[in-house]
Amino acid sequence: MTTTSTARSALTPVRLGGHELPNRLAVAPMARVSARADGVPTDEMADYYGAYADGGFGLVITEGNYTDAEHSQSYDFQPGLVTAEHVAGWQAVTGRVHGAGALMIAQLQHAGALSQGNPYRGGTVGPSPVRPLGEMMRAYGGSGPWPVPHELTTREIGRIVEGFVAAATHARDAGFDGVEVHAANGYLLDQFLTDYTNRRSDAYGGPIGRRVRLTAEVIAAVREAVGGGGFLVGVRLSQTKVNDFAYRWAGGQHDAEIVFSAVAEAGADYLHVASEGRNWLDTALLDGGTTITAVARRVSGLPVVANGGMHDPRQAEHVLADGHADLLSLARGALANSDLPRRLAAGAPLEPFDRAMLAPRVTLANARAWRLAADGAVAR
Repeated sequence: MTTTSTARSALTPVRLGGHELPNRLAVAPMARVSARADGVPTDEMADYYGAYADGGFGLVITEGNYTDAEHSQSYDFQPGLVTAEHVAGWQAVTGRVHGAGALMIAQLQHAGALSQGNPYRGGTVGPSPVRPLGEMMRAYGGSGPWPVPHELTTREIGRIVEGFVAAATHARDAGFDGVEVHAANGYLLDQFLTDYTNRRSDAYGGPIGRRVRLTAEVIAAVREAVGGGGFLVGVRLSQTKVNDFAYRWAGGQHDAEIVFSAVAEAGADYLHVASEGRNWLDTALLDGGTTITAVARRVSGLPVVANGGMHDPRQAEHVLADGHADLLSLARGALANSDLPRRLAAGAPLEPFDRAMLAPRVTLANARAWRLAADGAVAR
C-alpha cells in the first residue's frame, strides 16, 4: 500500500470553465467495453461511474464514445452517443454521478485506422493509407495486424466533423456537463496530427500547423453547436499512442506550442495531456527542462489536466505545487481505489493496482470477477 500524506494540493478546489470543483482529481477515460452490443450504457456502468463520484472525485470523464454510425466505433461493446437509446442510457449514468455531487464529461472518440470492432461498416479509415504499427489489442477483443485504412476525402472529413457535433449535442441532452474531444493515443484525430500516419499534401497534411487542423475544426464546430452556458468543451492530446509508446512530436516544444495554440484558439475550455501507458515523467520532459504540461498551461492560458502515474502522492504534489498542471486524471489508481480522494483526505493508505483487474479483457465483468476472488481470498 502507498502512503497518502503528501498530496494535499490535490484536495484544493479548482475552477473549470464555469464550474467549481471540490478537488483537482479526475477519473481518466478508460475503455471498459461493457455497454450493450448496440452501444447503450448499462445499469452496471451507472454503478461503476457512480462509485467514483461516491468516492469523492470531483470530475468523472467517460470512456470514449463513438460519434457516428459509420467508421467511428473502436471496439465491440463500446458505448455511443449516436441514437436516442444511447442518450437515454447515458441519462441514467449522469443522474447517478450528479446525485453524488460530481461533474461528468463525455469523451468523444473516432477510432479511424485503429478500429477493431465495428458492426456498422467494414474496413477502416484514416488520413492516409498507412497500416498502423503493431497488432490489434487483445484486451479489447482484437487480434492480428491492423488493416490498411481507406484515405479519407475532404467530403468524408466533413461528415466526421458533423458526427462529433451531433455526438456533442446528444451528450448535452444526456445530461453531461461537457465533452472531451479525443485527439490522443493514436486514434483518428491523432492520426492526422502524427507525421508518419499523415502523408497528405492537402490542407490537412504537411507541417504540424496543418496536421492539427482537423482537431481544431472539430473543437470549433462543437463549441459553436453547444454554445456557452457552462457546457465544457475539452480536448485530450498525447504524444504516445496505444500502438506506439515511443512516439514524440518531432519538433518538441515548437510543435507543442503550435498544437496547444491551435486548440485554444478553436475554443477549448481545457487541455487534457495524456501519457498513454507511461508515467508522466517518462513523457512530459522536453528539451530545456520544461514539461509539456507546463508548456500547455503557458501557451493556452487554459486549465491543464495531467495524466500518468498521478496516484503517486509525491508526484501528484510536485505536478500541482510546481505549476505543471491544474488537475490530475487517474486511471490505474482510480481502478484500485474508487474512493481515492476520501483516502487522501483521511491520510489512509491506497490499495495497489493489480493488472489482473484488466485481464484477459478490460471489461467490468472481469473486474467484478477479480474483486470477488480477492474478497474470497481475504475471507479465507
